[in-house]
Amino acid sequence: MSVSPPPLTPQAAAPASFGTTLAGAPTPNLWRRMACWLYEGMLMFGVVFIAGYLFGTLSQTRNAMDNRHALQAFLFVVFGIYFTWFWAKGQTLAQKTWHIRVVGTAGQPISQPRALLRYVLSWLWFLPPLAAIAPFSLSGGESAVIVLGWVAVWALLSRFHPTRQFWHDALAGTRLVHYEIPKK
Repeated sequence: MSVSPPPLTPQAAAPASFGTTLAGAPTPNLWRRMACWLYEGMLMFGVVFIAGYLFGTLSQTRNAMDNRHALQAFLFVVFGIYFTWFWAKGQTLAQKTWHIRVVGTAGQPISQPRALLRYVLSWLWFLPPLAAIAPFSLSGGESAVIVLGWVAVWALLSRFHPTRQFWHDALAGTRLVHYEIPKK
């Protein structure tokens, strides 16, 4: 039997600095976490654009299909650096907007290795459906339906976690919590 964390008092909800723990911080609801997820995806377009331009310039790629796998590997590394760096600091820009912070299971800041583990495990949002559709020659629309269907299933599976965390967070030893900067 699991016990959900107690609600926070206003003083505990907004610690003076991130040096303090957020052990009792509540988990943001699923709609807010998914809105943050979508916003993060929109911000990633800028990261992809800049990284793709840099890759194309440095590799002298003239055709978008040339060096496709190298570009995908490069973007995987760039995304890894982006998310690992921001999560080790507590939150990405999208998470700041939605007042969500990544912490360890005890509410403490996470290390860069833990953030990297969370990044690798976060690919569970996409790898299972991509692996399932790889052997088939599906259209873009059919592939999108399968991937988006899995994303919805993966998000809804958080309802079965004792503290409503995503399962990649549970596997990485991290949690998403509500966090607002204290008002002065």
